[in-house]
Amino acid sequence: MYGGGNTFEGIKNDGLAEEDPGKLAAFEARIARGEKIEPSDWMPQLYRKQLIRMIEQHAHSEIIGALPEGTWITRAPGFKRKLALMAKVQDEVGHAQLLYSAAETLGKTREEMIHDLITGKSKYSNIFNYPAFTWADACFISWLVDAGAIVNQLANAKGSYGPYCRALERICAEESFHLKYGHHCVIFLAAGTAQQRAMFQEAINRWWAPMMHFFGPSDKISAHTQTLMKWKVKMSTNDDTRNQFLDMYVPKIWELGFTVPDPALKKNTDTGKWSYTEPDWEEFKRVINGDGPCNKERLEVRRVAEERGRWVREALRSEKMAYVEPLA
Repeated sequence: MYGGGNTFEGIKNDGLAEEDPGKLAAFEARIARGEKIEPSDWMPQLYRKQLIRMIEQHAHSEIIGALPEGTWITRAPGFKRKLALMAKVQDEVGHAQLLYSAAETLGKTREEMIHDLITGKSKYSNIFNYPAFTWADACFISWLVDAGAIVNQLANAKGSYGPYCRALERICAEESFHLKYGHHCVIFLAAGTAQQRAMFQEAINRWWAPMMHFFGPSDKISAHTQTLMKWKVKMSTNDDTRNQFLDMYVPKIWELGFTVPDPALKKNTDTGKWSYTEPDWEEFKRVINGDGPCNKERLEVRRVAEERGRWVREALRSEKMAYVEPLA
């Protein structure tokens, strides 16, 4: 459930001058032809670094993103909702495992990635650092946050790095079920009492600003978008992805009789683009860099889980080392 491109890309656009010009030209020709790059293929170091950053961040976002919804499993209204939400949270953690495996093909170990997450060196999506106060918040995440993630992931599944694309194809298939689940939950609230409708409207009001941040900084301040697009690491700019989400889901919100807390939001019929209040990118940077409402809490949960599971990992490694292949 991750939008992609959600941090200020902090890797300098350097190193290309030192790359072999012939290999670089052949690499870019393969990208232009739409070929997939595989782990054993030659690739520029900047391409490798940006992929590690992007896939690792995506994996972290999936595993941290399970936490705000996970707190509602025991409080979801009704047994069926509890079962469905439990399955969804399990899927999100599974998506993280797929993505960590894809990132490992680029040379960074899972242990290093988890360490960098817990210590705050690696980033994850801004939106998962906000509290889910009510059941309606969990419904907003299941419907609209997952919808935003699908918009981006469907595009990036057509990108250039084979392991990431194959992981995204499976993830998108599962996310489509999550989207239906979230939409069903929202429809139930929309068709409910005045109190239920008010609860979901309050959730929209709380989550709209983080949702606009979710797709990443404006193209005007995103440093590496053009290089990432040229190499098909990203398939759409942040602003284009944000516009596509607005195009698909603002009308659905309005159809249900809810409002969006942005008086400037409107679609320009001549361009097909949406106008909206420019997101507060200073808040975005602050949250991404660890100073959001729930950053410390969410990372502490992961740190405790990592410590509690250490003995299992060590036991598995010991068993593997002790295993002797039986004689034929």
